[in-house]
Amino acid sequence: MKVLLGTTNPSKVRRFKRLLRGCDLEFCTPADLGIAWEPQEIGRDPEENAILKARFYSQFCDRVICNDSGLYFDALPLHDPRQPGLHVRTPQGCRRLDDEEMIAYYSSLIRSLGGRVLAYYLDSIAVSCQGQIFSFSETPSEAKENAFYMVDSPSEKRHPGWPLDALSIDRDTGRYFVDRTGDAGQSAEEPNGDRLSHFLKRALGIK
Repeated sequence: MKVLLGTTNPSKVRRFKRLLRGCDLEFCTPADLGIAWEPQEIGRDPEENAILKARFYSQFCDRVICNDSGLYFDALPLHDPRQPGLHVRTPQGCRRLDDEEMIAYYSSLIRSLGGRVLAYYLDSIAVSCQGQIFSFSETPSEAKENAFYMVDSPSEKRHPGWPLDALSIDRDTGRYFVDRTGDAGQSAEEPNGDRLSHFLKRALGIK
C-alpha cells in the first residue's frame, strides 16, 4: 500500500514512518512524485490546514497523511502579533525563514520575554483515504499538558526540519529536545503516540 506523506520536512517523514512502523506500507513524498507546488495554508487553525493539505495531495495518491501545527507562548495573549501560532516559519508576516533564521528570530523574541517562556504545540493530522478525509487534533488543554520551556540560548545540535528543538527544553528532565534519545524532534517522545498510531491505522484502513 502506497502512502504519500504530504510534507517536505524530513523530521515529519521520520515521525510518521515511526508511528506506522511494522505496517506493510510504501511511503513517498511530494519530491518522490515530482510534485513541485504546495497547497495554500489558509485555514483558521492547524486542523483546517492539515485537511486542506490532505485534500490537495489526494489528487496524486489514494492515501495521504498531512500534518500541521501551531506554536503558542503562554506568556503572550493569543492575538498578540508576536504569538507564533500558525505562522511559525513566517512570523509577523515576514518571508519564510530557514532553520537558522528561525533559531535567531525566536532566540531574540524569547530574550525580549525574559529569556525563558512556557510553550506548547497544537498538533493536527489529516488523512485522505480514497476520497474520505479523517482528522485527529489535540485540544488546547491536552496540548498544554505537554508544554515545555523555550530559551534564548540554543543548543549547538540541530534537528533538520524542526529547528526550534534547539531552543526547546523538557520541563521534567531539563534537557534540550535535540538531546532526547530516539528519532529527531517531537517524535522522540510522542505524547500521544499510541492514539496517533491507532488513528492512522484506522483512517488508512489497516487492520
